[in-house]
Amino acid sequence: MATQIKVSLIGNPNTGKTSVFNLLTGLNQQVGNYPGITVEKKEGACKISHDVKAHVIDLPGTYSLNASSLDENIVTELLLDQESEDFPDVAVVVSDVENLKRNLLIYTQIKDFEIPTILVVNMADRMRRKGISLDIPLLEKELNTKIALISARKGEGIDELKKLIESYRSLPKKRCLDALSFEQEYFDRLQKTFPDQSLYKSWLKITQNASFKNADQRDEAIDSEVETKSESEFKRLQQKETIKRYQFINDVLKKGLIVDEKSATGMRAKLDRILTHKFWGYFIFFVILLFIFQVIYDWSSYPMDLIDETFSWASEAVKTVLPSGPFVDLLTEGIIPGLGGVVIFIPQIAFLFLFISILEESGYMSRVVFLMDRVMRRFGLSGKSVVPLVSGTACAIPAVMATRNIENWKERLITILVVPFTTCAARLPVYLIIIALVIPNEKIIWIFGYQSLMLMFLYFLGFATAVGSAWVLNKILKIKSKSYFVIEMPGYKIPIFKNVMINVIEKTKAFVFGAGKIILAISIILWVLASFGPNEKFNNAEEIISKQYVDLSEEELENKVASHKLEYSFIGYAGKAIEPVVKPLGYDWKIGIGLISSFAAREVFVGTLATIYSVGSDEEETIKNRMAAEVNPVTGAPLFNLASGISLLLFYAFAMQCMSTLAIVKRETNSWKWPMTQLIFMSIFAYGVALVAYQLLK
Repeated sequence: MATQIKVSLIGNPNTGKTSVFNLLTGLNQQVGNYPGITVEKKEGACKISHDVKAHVIDLPGTYSLNASSLDENIVTELLLDQESEDFPDVAVVVSDVENLKRNLLIYTQIKDFEIPTILVVNMADRMRRKGISLDIPLLEKELNTKIALISARKGEGIDELKKLIESYRSLPKKRCLDALSFEQEYFDRLQKTFPDQSLYKSWLKITQNASFKNADQRDEAIDSEVETKSESEFKRLQQKETIKRYQFINDVLKKGLIVDEKSATGMRAKLDRILTHKFWGYFIFFVILLFIFQVIYDWSSYPMDLIDETFSWASEAVKTVLPSGPFVDLLTEGIIPGLGGVVIFIPQIAFLFLFISILEESGYMSRVVFLMDRVMRRFGLSGKSVVPLVSGTACAIPAVMATRNIENWKERLITILVVPFTTCAARLPVYLIIIALVIPNEKIIWIFGYQSLMLMFLYFLGFATAVGSAWVLNKILKIKSKSYFVIEMPGYKIPIFKNVMINVIEKTKAFVFGAGKIILAISIILWVLASFGPNEKFNNAEEIISKQYVDLSEEELENKVASHKLEYSFIGYAGKAIEPVVKPLGYDWKIGIGLISSFAAREVFVGTLATIYSVGSDEEETIKNRMAAEVNPVTGAPLFNLASGISLLLFYAFAMQCMSTLAIVKRETNSWKWPMTQLIFMSIFAYGVALVAYQLLK
């Protein structure tokens, strides 16, 4: 059997830690949650050599083991729990060559655990351009470790890192400094209380318990005499410890790091002045977004048409090859069209994640967060809230989790409550299909068209509603708070193609498979409800239609019978029951069924309509054409017109239609009060806005 080494990747944000993880593991990754908490856990497999493998965990980015938020605390908790299945055989600390002084703080803390530790110095390809040179042998001696000099962007140095991981047993474990050589009386007493474990580990346990007052985190063996200091006294001692560490780091870097300012070149400061400008910064961001939305339409139209036609062909092929019967009908009218309603949007969702990944990898997204902090403060939030709001464009679930970086409870609660207003990827299929049906596909400004402008408007509308709701909640919620906004501006860099593609593949795969499970189940249920009826009006449909219409062709008769059966099926009666509620919004009973079923997850809507419209329909006709052909039985006009389309878009822009998000909100707030408030308020608000829009436009 191959030997397996447990490797933990640790480091500050923006050091390229995830890039190193991707280079080591490639697509051999999986994403889950840490036991008992909702913070994302990334782990993967890496082949080190012929008979050695590594299990690599990419830990959340943190500046110090003196954690200030719950997700940062994961690193500390992992290192303190030697019995954990994830406790590392070797810790790999990733640093950035331009920010070694700050990055080395956490390195010196991890060395105090006396476990094998490798220091990775990333972005080595920028050293010459920045006028930086390192004395690696001297740094290895002073820091008591082995150093891997790598360039994640160029993929250089990874083989050397793998060799160091393989030989981790030979790495020096001794710490590099004595950071607790002050307040001797207190630390001597602490050492005597816990003689069987290192002084630093005992100290860290006490300070973490002081900061994160959870009963299950407290070590009951801690002597009451040791833990008599107040939280402010602990902070003072932590500051002294940090100063000692930085004094050591400064002394080391004076000897091992040389920066020649004359040979350094760069455009960072000039770019920052433009991209964070109080006018041009917003204008550039606006143009970038408009370009992204236009590309989502233009580039993805060809693969979407191909996918749509492929699923239509597949339904027809299955019906031709297999003998007719209920199972074949389920396949051709339920499962295949339902899944086709999701798969068709893979190109557009992939393009969305592609551009988000490029903006994050390049360092531009941090400038957007800084830029938007100016706006956020006027509405009772800070720039820290922008991170969840921006990540909410992918999915509200990780966005709600991302609020754990916000220390202030009021600010965090408000952010959790308003995040679902931002346009997530699950809304994208609904937006795209409805916009394609009711908004003209015409250009108005150079390459920009009405459809892309409408899509961008919906994104802005979601963001504006989130911010406006935050302002209202800030006035309503009487919780005392004080918050500060600090963000690191990483250097600009060319995005690493491998990182971008892994991110796109993983995010798209997670969306499709996550949505696919729900849609497959709902498609089967809907087909059953649409294919059977409770009375004679369904069972004797052919006889009833034949008496009503005498001179119909065979094809027209089949269509009339299928339509009659659908209307008097179980789903038809259910739709008719809710039709009075949705009719004022411009919807018929079929859309009503899609609306109700999508409260499980928004993306179910298109799959639901695809299933309903497929029952008894011409299999060679595409889903989009079926929806476009639907007519209002009263007026005879297309069902999806401007008024009903805008009404539907606005309903989906504001309604809380995601059970998973509600579950996460309950977990994060530890109460059903807030998710139920979200569900009720957002649903009523969505209904009211959609009603007003339809009545004004019809």
